[in-house]
Amino acid sequence: MHHRTDHDSMGDVRVPADAYWGPQTQRAVENFPISGLRLQPAFIRAQGIIKRACALTNLELGALDKQVANAIVKASEEVLEGHLNAQFVVDVYQAGAGTSQNMNANEVIANRAIELLGGKKGDYSLVHPNDHVNRGQSTNDTIPTAIHVSALEAIHLDLIPALQQLHGSLSAKAKQFDPIIKAGRTHLQDAVPMRLGQEFSAWARSVELGVERLQQASVGLKEVALGGNAVGTGINTPKGYREKAVAHLNDVARLGFVPSKDPFESIQNRDAAVHASGALRTVATSLKKIADDVRLLVSGPRTGFNELALPAVQPGSSIMPGKVNPVLAEMLNQVCLQVMGCDVTIAQAGGSGQLQLNVMMPVLAWNLLHAITILSNGVRTFTERCVDGIKANEAVARHYAEATPQVVTALSPVLGYEKAAAVLKKAIETDKTIRQVVLEEKLLDEATLNAALDLRKLT
Repeated sequence: MHHRTDHDSMGDVRVPADAYWGPQTQRAVENFPISGLRLQPAFIRAQGIIKRACALTNLELGALDKQVANAIVKASEEVLEGHLNAQFVVDVYQAGAGTSQNMNANEVIANRAIELLGGKKGDYSLVHPNDHVNRGQSTNDTIPTAIHVSALEAIHLDLIPALQQLHGSLSAKAKQFDPIIKAGRTHLQDAVPMRLGQEFSAWARSVELGVERLQQASVGLKEVALGGNAVGTGINTPKGYREKAVAHLNDVARLGFVPSKDPFESIQNRDAAVHASGALRTVATSLKKIADDVRLLVSGPRTGFNELALPAVQPGSSIMPGKVNPVLAEMLNQVCLQVMGCDVTIAQAGGSGQLQLNVMMPVLAWNLLHAITILSNGVRTFTERCVDGIKANEAVARHYAEATPQVVTALSPVLGYEKAAAVLKKAIETDKTIRQVVLEEKLLDEATLNAALDLRKLT
């Protein structure tokens, strides 16, 4: 491999000749060979949006030469468009706060800007990573801003649409299955009848509420720390920098970002990210319930509930021929558990700031984006490859609805609670239906009994 020699404040560093990153990034690569994980493309895109906004702001406020600023803007746009993702090489588990990640962006943009100006990589006399690309900025305000921008974009552009798609599919199934009567179950024991459509409508509403909770929790992500610089004072920034920089942020990320009400708070605390993660955990909790219910209702086909039939998407066993498993629900279960695990890390990272800075931002950012990504993909796949193709085994559901002894609940107002309980006990002991016992005991005439045990009416 060919190398070039770059220089930073600590001295000379050998860097791969074709790399756009520079000496500080190279030091981080060598210092942190930890996981092979990198911050996601969504985060890198956010960094490009931020660097573009700051370059335009510095140009307008007379803090950057026009030629240099325009080259930085162009290079930043290549970053936010994803053309330079392979050049972001710092491990997630890196220097606290994300200084190495910020410098990775600064160096990549600087070297690409140098090329655009006709120079060679490493000639920082043309465009300097710190003096020009990072002008008016700090890791301490750009990394929190990148967390907010990337997370809010991912929630609104990926996750919420995926959940709305699931909500639509479940709602359609609720209407389709409304005529189907089945037995309800509480404590995993027989309960009163209900409609299969009502079961699906409950799932649909829980997804709808999840969208509402995400929308509420993501409001705090709209406040960004950009312009606060190192600790919130805005040191080394011209007057009006914060407002202009955030305005240019919204040129690309059109989600209504605003300067934080208190830049000191927005640099110190990652509470908005923790709050958003809590909403993700709540959504995952609801989705896990749905996936668990689906797995129960398709159990069988001979020895389980067998009320639903799922699309057969792959063989279910390497040894048992013809077996088909609820693999999409199982996948969603695993996604939900991972999201809950990410939330634990995010909460701990969010509470690990000291004084003027939170230094756990890289691992917080990775887990937040990972949770949003796998939820988005998991929900979309579950909807398209499972929910859309669900069919009801109507005869099985009707059998359970007629067999459940808890239809006796409808007779309590007529017979009284204790007599109704005695009827249920005898029905179970003799393996007869409630209807048969009541008629045999002559507790009600057939017309009254038929009216009381009208299953559709009971639902």
